[in-house]
Amino acid sequence: MPSFASADTSDKWPQDVGIVAIEVYFPAEYVDQTELETFDGVSAGKYTIGLGQGKMGFCTDREDINSLCLTVVQNLIERNQISYEDIGRLEVGTETIIDKSKSVKTNLMQLFEDSGNFNVEGIDTTNACYGGTQALFNALAWVESSAWDGRYAVVVAGDIAVYATGNARPTGGAGAIAMLVGPNAPLIVERGVRYSHMQHAYDFYKPDMSSEYPTVDGKLSIQCYLSALDKCYQGYCKKAKTALLRESEVDRFSLDLFDAVCFHSPYCKLVQKSLARLALNDFIQDPSPDTSDAGKYSGLQGFKDLKLDETFFDRDVEKAFMTHSKALFETKTKPALLIANQVGNMYTPSLYGGLASILSTYTLDNIPGRRIGMFSYGSGFASTLFSLKVCDDGSPGSPLWKLMVSLQDLQERLDSRKCVEPSVFAEAMKLREDTHHLSKYTPVGSVDDLFPGTWYLTYVDDMYRREYTRKPTSALPSPITTTAPINNVESLQENSIPQKKHLEPATPMEQSQQTTSSTS
Repeated sequence: MPSFASADTSDKWPQDVGIVAIEVYFPAEYVDQTELETFDGVSAGKYTIGLGQGKMGFCTDREDINSLCLTVVQNLIERNQISYEDIGRLEVGTETIIDKSKSVKTNLMQLFEDSGNFNVEGIDTTNACYGGTQALFNALAWVESSAWDGRYAVVVAGDIAVYATGNARPTGGAGAIAMLVGPNAPLIVERGVRYSHMQHAYDFYKPDMSSEYPTVDGKLSIQCYLSALDKCYQGYCKKAKTALLRESEVDRFSLDLFDAVCFHSPYCKLVQKSLARLALNDFIQDPSPDTSDAGKYSGLQGFKDLKLDETFFDRDVEKAFMTHSKALFETKTKPALLIANQVGNMYTPSLYGGLASILSTYTLDNIPGRRIGMFSYGSGFASTLFSLKVCDDGSPGSPLWKLMVSLQDLQERLDSRKCVEPSVFAEAMKLREDTHHLSKYTPVGSVDDLFPGTWYLTYVDDMYRREYTRKPTSALPSPITTTAPINNVESLQENSIPQKKHLEPATPMEQSQQTTSSTS
């Protein structure tokens, strides 16, 4: 790998900055929500239909936020064959706090020791489920700044979402996602259009420092989420009209111009309602909506004079626009709910689990050029709507091709997990409640069912110093190899690409220079 530390970036603006690679980690055990309904003594369908949840991943006392992030970062590096020396910034977004001073990021630096690379900027960012998005924005800003030294940034979003026994417990989950950020990315973060809305509210918060459980105002939490969505979408549309539609005949931005929409997913049913909410916004903003029998808004003529702030809990409005947007939901958003439905609410990684899910449903034939809307929300509250544009080059060996290969095993990995009885899950939650804050503690959970390559906690000493080890790993599939995405095998065979030939990845600076030379 050529040296790049002395590269001069002062006269270059890196192009197409965004997400180069994505790695997903979730626990190897889950509880089935149908079985949990029976165990909890609630009506059938309360969790599976009412919340839209299928399975819920959880961690025993063997995993904590440090181990989750250690696992996902090392897997990202290994699967993409990146050198730790190529990383110049490492950002972590999490709300799972096990130390009020020492960051998760500093724990991750032990992965860099053998490389001798300690010149790595970045630290933790915390605000409920929004921290991962702010970490991403920090990384993007670094790559696009005069401080950038030509190396990649890594963004990590990870959390363990647990609730006390009761109605909220089935909305838990756990996991981590790591993203490689740099120029010439297959997922380009569109400039000049993102819109944020920040406001003070006590909708969901964690004031008890001795507990992992939050304090939640359920009704206010939903209202804040939907209100933030309204504000962000309206602001995004105004900016997009100028920035994205200059050369288009369309005079305003609407859902029609998103090929897919991903949301932060507390539970899947709220996401479906959220897409309907955007459809409601489009309807209200349309100066002359066609409500005729054959029109786009057929049957909705009675809702034209609505005031958005008065509709958060209006069942008639909700039902009408969920029906109206059902086809849009099936094509633009439901594919993004694979991980949310099968793992649960991962908090900060939730939105990016949706991104990984929806990418796994596309093929290289139909994904280039797509625009993906991304709505991020964290209670308290902080929110942003931004968009990604998929690059046009999906040829074998391209960054997009490698990204798609890396996600082709997502469903297989979900299917390989172990289903446990609800009573076992309840015991694991009780064990976490009793031990998560202890010193001089040796975890008792089994490591047998952990995925290969998983980091896990082995001991907490009398000074609360945590020790970890990694379960031996099997050969991790790498997107750098020329293994075709499963949905694109025929087209790849036509190009006669030799199998299992490793490609040496260029540094971001080398890629930027290559792009500059070819276009100048």
